[in-house]
Amino acid sequence: MPPATRQTRFNPTPTVDALELPLGFNAPTAAGITSLPSIPRQQAASLADEVAAFHEFGQKTRRLVTRTGTFAGKSVEVPAFINEFWTARQRQASSLHEVSYRACFKPQLPRFFIERLTAPGDRLYDPFMGRGTTPIEAALLGRVPVGCDVNPLSLTFTRPRLRPPELRAVEARLKEVPLADHDEFPEDLLVFYHPDTLRQICSFKKYLLSRRSEGSFDPLDDWIALVALNRLTGHSAGFFSVYTLPPNQAVSVKSQRKINEKRGQMPPPRDVIRIILKKSKQLLGDVTPSVRETLRSVADQALLLTGEAQATPHIPSGSIDLVITSPPFLDVVQYDADNWLRCWFLGIDPGSVNITMPRKLDQWQAAMAKVFLELARVVKPGGHVAFEVGEVHGGKTKLEEAVLPCGVEAKLEPLLVLINDQEFTKTANCWGVENMSKGTNTNRIVVFRKPEAG
Repeated sequence: MPPATRQTRFNPTPTVDALELPLGFNAPTAAGITSLPSIPRQQAASLADEVAAFHEFGQKTRRLVTRTGTFAGKSVEVPAFINEFWTARQRQASSLHEVSYRACFKPQLPRFFIERLTAPGDRLYDPFMGRGTTPIEAALLGRVPVGCDVNPLSLTFTRPRLRPPELRAVEARLKEVPLADHDEFPEDLLVFYHPDTLRQICSFKKYLLSRRSEGSFDPLDDWIALVALNRLTGHSAGFFSVYTLPPNQAVSVKSQRKINEKRGQMPPPRDVIRIILKKSKQLLGDVTPSVRETLRSVADQALLLTGEAQATPHIPSGSIDLVITSPPFLDVVQYDADNWLRCWFLGIDPGSVNITMPRKLDQWQAAMAKVFLELARVVKPGGHVAFEVGEVHGGKTKLEEAVLPCGVEAKLEPLLVLINDQEFTKTANCWGVENMSKGTNTNRIVVFRKPEAG
């Protein structure tokens, strides 16, 4: 197995960043989710017609044209459609998605394309899976999830939710954890935790790592690791820590000390088991017997990888029906700074994780061109790629224009650009959205199709 890409089956292994999963099918949707009718596969080519006529939320779609050039200097014109194509208010997502992760899109985004471009049993792939939004949503819809991410934490975020346990089983397993058995007590973490809480966290860490090393780590342990990882730090009593920043990244010890001094706060004692049970109950809230059966039916076919998106030899050529993904957007990724506490809990050396993303547009585009070549290899003839690039630099940098030549170079056919314009944004011109706050306020998705063979 090439060292750059680790494959994971759900046979317990002692490595924290490698474990795979598989899944099959039965198609009821998760409780609390309203589905739009999906388009039959033979009508997938009419996606542009459907989005042009879309008015589900009372707005007419505006049609524009995105113009750019290929790497060879040829001009490319692609229709662009602007509307509110999904909304969190009217179409709620499954409770299984409620885990914290930096820069993730809403589950409604992959659902929009999954329902229109695939059928139950098809294989859905996200090469930048992050917290696992696309794989989880695919599984909830009875599609087989395939995911990859260079960040080993992605496996812990994604894998357990494909096999959600019963709450009573979680409660029984938690009672088996020896809360006074720990080998370490890092005193610098006392800026986050009460001493009693820190002892419990260290005991959980030892328990989980011991189970991995002895080969007894199972889906219940996997679930507990996921929930504990999401409760390490946060800004409410629902987390193990004293008040700190939201839980999608960890501040430094020095920064937390300043927060404590400014707020005049001391870490209070927290009941780690109670918090894990409470969050587990929340995550499992929409997991009905039919949803559990749907997930079970595809779990044995799922494939989750740790590695680079541009090199995924474990994914067979022509095996993917639809790619839905969102890469990092010209960000400076401070992996050590963002994930040091999570890595500590899972026993991962953050310095060993090689996450880089160019800050300059031409370098970012060159990196994405390599990814597109690999996507073109794994996608079936007639399959699709939905590549979300968000909004950067206040809408001044249009990454869809940079992505189009990458797909064309990989011999994919550009179909359209879909711009999801949410209520809280204000359209300023034909190219996008202008607003008074920083961040990604629109979803900008470039859709490609792989031509049929011959």
